[in-house]
Order: sequence, then structure tokens, then C-alpha cells
Amino acid sequence: MQIKVGMVSLGCAKNQVDAERMLAMLRRDGFVLSPDAGVCDVVIVNTCGFIEDAKRESIENILEFAALKETGALKAVVVTGCLAERYQKEIAGELPEVDVILGIGKNSDISRAIRGALKGERTVVFGDKANLSLEGERILANAPYYAYLKVADGCGNRCSYCAIPLIRGDFRSRRMEDVVAETKELAEQGVTELNVVAQDTTRYGEDIYGELMLPRLLEELCALPGIHWVRILYCYPQRITDELLEVMARQPKIVHYMDMPVQHASGRVLAEMNRRGDAESLTSLVEKIRRKIPDIALRTTFITGFPGETEEDFEELCLFVQRNRFDRLGCFAYSQEEDTLAAGMEPQLDGETKRRRAEIVMELQMRIAEEKGEESLGRTLEVLCEGYDRERGLYFGRSYMDAPDIDTKVYFSAGYSPEPGNYLQVTITEAMDYDLIGEAQ
Repeated sequence: MQIKVGMVSLGCAKNQVDAERMLAMLRRDGFVLSPDAGVCDVVIVNTCGFIEDAKRESIENILEFAALKETGALKAVVVTGCLAERYQKEIAGELPEVDVILGIGKNSDISRAIRGALKGERTVVFGDKANLSLEGERILANAPYYAYLKVADGCGNRCSYCAIPLIRGDFRSRRMEDVVAETKELAEQGVTELNVVAQDTTRYGEDIYGELMLPRLLEELCALPGIHWVRILYCYPQRITDELLEVMARQPKIVHYMDMPVQHASGRVLAEMNRRGDAESLTSLVEKIRRKIPDIALRTTFITGFPGETEEDFEELCLFVQRNRFDRLGCFAYSQEEDTLAAGMEPQLDGETKRRRAEIVMELQMRIAEEKGEESLGRTLEVLCEGYDRERGLYFGRSYMDAPDIDTKVYFSAGYSPEPGNYLQVTITEAMDYDLIGEAQ
């Protein structure tokens, strides 16, 4: 009898890549994969454990599928990913209805553990985080024309608020030849957009080769046939080198987009976060990036309400946002994470203050986005078509300024029927909130 397995993968793109490797293992081992978790024999919840909201979403999904198991609609519930890795004993003790709990170092046990669960065995296993394989076949969990390319795992930055090193371990890069080989396979499968990711993408290769190798890797990726767009996510500000910017400016396949999480602008707060820089040095960096790549779309993220953040610190952050006018911006209220250095810092701000400050930053960004939308009127942008919105009566897709899953859309009319995955030229005629509207040429 064939066993149907479904998966819900939560959190970041890096976690999604792990999920895609597990799906390939399951298919190889004879399981039938289904996109509809509600009609499966087994459901895997590949969890996120980064901040409080993500943990809550993970628990809600686990409980939802546990309830389906109680009704007999499911035979087994499996929990993998960052929440499983971080809260091993808690999940095992407090969620007895979960049949399998795998730490990230034991993802390769997924098939064996599921077979055991179907025989009534409970599996709770954890291993060395470094045993998480960064290689192997994948089954893409998103549209077939784009993929995330994870070039490293773990992190060595040790930001005081962040639990990622506790969950994922130290930074470790993949060998360049393995990354290039995987990219060739993805291109042969029809992938045309690569989104290069790691916890700190700009650090790629330092641990293996003794130097920052992202620029050289990008050159290798751009030389491969079939790849049309290469996008870089998660760039640590102090590792954005002139060499990297020169490669981005020179290589036509590299879209002029950079995701550069800044986290704050106050030098005092950044020092407490165990990050470097201040408003002046970060502004100089932004100006240099824009000078070298004038049409670049810059995305960043900030944290409000970090322990001890004063009104003066927050005002400095707001002035920084207004001055630098980022193209894309996310802001999150600080989440007090167990076992991090910042969790023990005083004073911890109250939840209302943290949320209010995040809302103020996003209101500032909304006004900036509206202005930038107006500046886009009349521009002709290359857009990757993703589908048709029946409610709007328009096609939609993404320009070079929009990363999948996190950024905005370009809606457009067309005198023909473009297929998802097609690239086309769209002239912008209207701006609406964060989105753009145009006409295909």
C-alpha cells in the first residue's frame, strides 16, 4: 500500500531548501507526495523557531494536524526543522500526539522514522547539527521557474538577540563545485531565477577558502546557460565589498537588488546587538552602493524595542529610515529569545512600546514606498510573469526589485497570454500602495 505524505514548511527560504531535500528522500524511498496535507496519511510540519510569532505559527500547525490524527484522518504527525531542533525535550514531553521529532542533524532519517511511526513506534532523535546535509536532490516546493540556492548553513556572527547559532550551529559553506553542479541541475529542470541565500551570504567561502568567495561564485553562476536572474539575499553590511559591488554592476544576470539587514541605526544599540556600525557609517555604505549601482533596489530589516532602546535611539532610527529611503523594508518588534545574550539585558521594553515603534517605522516606509511608486511611473521594467489574478483582471509578476515571497508585485494587462515563467517588458502606468500596475509591451 502506497503511503501519501504531505509537508507544511514554515519560516525562511533556507528551511524550505531543507524541506525540499527531505521530499526528494521520501520520493526516492517510495512514498507518494501530495501538495494537500489534509488528504495524506502522514503530515510533516517543518517548523520555524526564530522568533515568538514563528514559534506560535509552528505550534498551531502541529496542533491542527494532531487534531486530524485524533479523528482518524491522519496516521502520523512528524515535526522537523528549527523548532524541533531548539525545543527537543519540550516538544517530546508536551506534545505526545506527535509521532516523530527529528532534529536538523537527523533529517536523513525521515523515511525510516515515518515507517516506524506507521507501525506504532515513536521516534525522537537529535544529532550533530553539522550532520545536516547541504547536498542532494531537491523537489522544489514553489513554482518551477525559480529556486533558492542555499550556499551555506549556520552562522558565526553571534548577534546578541539571535538564536540561529544555537539552532543551526556555526557557519559552514558548501564547496563551490557543489553549488555550481546543483545550479546546473536546477537550470536543466527549467529554473531561470536563482535566489542565493545563507544566514550570511556575504561570508560565503571564508571558512573553506580563507577569503570571501561570493563574488567569484556569482561569476561562476552567471556563466551557466539557462539562468536569467541571480538575486542575492541576506548580505551582512560590513561584508559588502567593492569586489562584490563591481561584479553585481558588471554581470547582466545579477539583478540590481540587495537584501541587507541593518537591524538598527543607533551605534549604541548596534553595539549591544553585537553588530558594527552606526547611522553615519551605514549611510555611507548605502550611498556607496547606490553610487556604484544607481538603479539598485535595497531591502533591509530593523528591530524596534531592543533592550534599553531609548526614545533618542528610536528617533535616530526613524531619521535614518527617512534619510536613506530604502526600496523595501521590514520592521519587527524585538522578541526576547531564551538563551540569547539579549534575553538577560535590562531594561526589557514592554510589548506595546515595541509594537508601536515598529508600526511607526512601517508608516514612514509606506510614505517612502508611495513616493518611489510615483517615481516608477513611465519606467519599463522586465517582469517575470507568475500568473493571472481573476479578481483584478490582470496578470501579475515580479520585477528585479521584488524577491519571491517577501516583496511586492507588478500587475499588468497584456494583449496576449503570457505563461508563468515568461519574462516580458512592462511599462508602469500606476502605483497603488506597494504594488505597481502597467501594460506589457
